[in-house]
Amino acid sequence: MERRKFLQSILAGTGLIALRPRSLFASEAYQNLITRLIPSSGGKLPVIGMGTWITFNVGPIPSLIQTRIEILKEFFAHGGAMIDSSPMYGSAEKVVGQCLENLGTPKNLFSATKVWTSSTDDGLKQVRDSMRLWGEPRLDLEQVHNLVNWQGHLKTLRRLKDEGTIRYVGITTSHGRRHNEIETIMKNEPLDFIQLTYNIQRREAEERLLPLAQERGIAVIANRPFGGGALINQVQRQGNLPPWAKEVGVRNWAEFLLKFIVSHPAITCAIPATSKVSHMRENMGACYGPLPDPSQRERMARYVADL
Repeated sequence: MERRKFLQSILAGTGLIALRPRSLFASEAYQNLITRLIPSSGGKLPVIGMGTWITFNVGPIPSLIQTRIEILKEFFAHGGAMIDSSPMYGSAEKVVGQCLENLGTPKNLFSATKVWTSSTDDGLKQVRDSMRLWGEPRLDLEQVHNLVNWQGHLKTLRRLKDEGTIRYVGITTSHGRRHNEIETIMKNEPLDFIQLTYNIQRREAEERLLPLAQERGIAVIANRPFGGGALINQVQRQGNLPPWAKEVGVRNWAEFLLKFIVSHPAITCAIPATSKVSHMRENMGACYGPLPDPSQRERMARYVADL
């Protein structure tokens, strides 16, 4: 408690807000929730999180913010924890903070955001800005966004981790880019998390990065699980699920695509984004029920490849 008071006094001196009381939504939702270990700490995360790219970049429009409040309420009610954002995403971090303020930050929130600047000094400012916008005195995960100035930012983030300002350090890439570089960093730098593109159509990470993450004890966040929307639109145009879908524990296309991802043993969490409450409900369904085994996963991949 003394350390907490000390940290809060430091934050007050930097203009950052103090810790708000946290509420807990629908505690029964956590029964039978599928979680994965964070290897560096032994903590656990639900396998489905939430991205905010585009969907939470809605500015100050009250009706759009209210919809995002309802989306987050649904997310937490079904056991959600990780919200992923970035300074790159326009007003997304501010909107997330407004939603959390309205709801009362849940105990299980896992705040994940990024540093996205070529300047090392500006990176530290972005961390402080993120804390202010989220309304959090400590961030769970700070990631170097798309490896921009990763050498400088990792030094800053490790120092902040040692100070207790952030809990975990990571790096990100997307669209299947820069896998050779991210592999080199994984081999040579202490990381808690990596974030990369992985879905039923983009499986390049299975070759080297996912096995390396398991070997090195690095948690993996899968971004673009629906291919930026194109993938789920493609499968939904086909109409009904295949008749054997129940065998792999899925009830809709969102669960189909997400359960494929999180059934890989190296994946810690997938972060679909949505602007609709009904879609959030479907996404969170992938946190429950059975997951496909390796042979079922290959059957799922072949089915989508043949569409």
